[in-house]
Amino acid sequence: MKNYAADTDADRELEGEDSDFKPLTSEEAQEWRTRNPQMSVWRFVVVQAVVGVLVALVAWLVTGRAEVGWSAAYGALSVVLPAALFARAVVRKRPGGAAAAMVGIFGWELVKLVLCIAMLAAAPKLVPGLSWLALLAGLVVVMKTYWVALIVRSSVRKTD
Repeated sequence: MKNYAADTDADRELEGEDSDFKPLTSEEAQEWRTRNPQMSVWRFVVVQAVVGVLVALVAWLVTGRAEVGWSAAYGALSVVLPAALFARAVVRKRPGGAAAAMVGIFGWELVKLVLCIAMLAAAPKLVPGLSWLALLAGLVVVMKTYWVALIVRSSVRKTD
């Protein structure tokens, strides 16, 4: 049973009685969409793949050992492949509304993590002369590509 006498100003504000929230008009919403265009999830995946290739080439050129380059490439692949699978699953349209979409996102995120861990566990068998340091370098650099892309996108948007 709720005690209505115990309502505070903070409770009323949370409920929206004294809120400063003002919904956007359709023109304001369209202007906001124009200033903040959506970025395709596939662009992130492609950028990650390109960065993975670059990391593998740099690892190979710096060390002069092909197995180090392959290790870095496999580390990058263990991020890019699950990310591509996740992107494919999340982009698909499914019925069920927002709740079903959120359950789907969390489910596919779990699949993405399990696939990444499985690929890392299989690395010693799949990559001859595996260099764990190069593999981890490829994995971390490609994983952090999301942050770089978001920072670059934010700075490009702030040029108004």
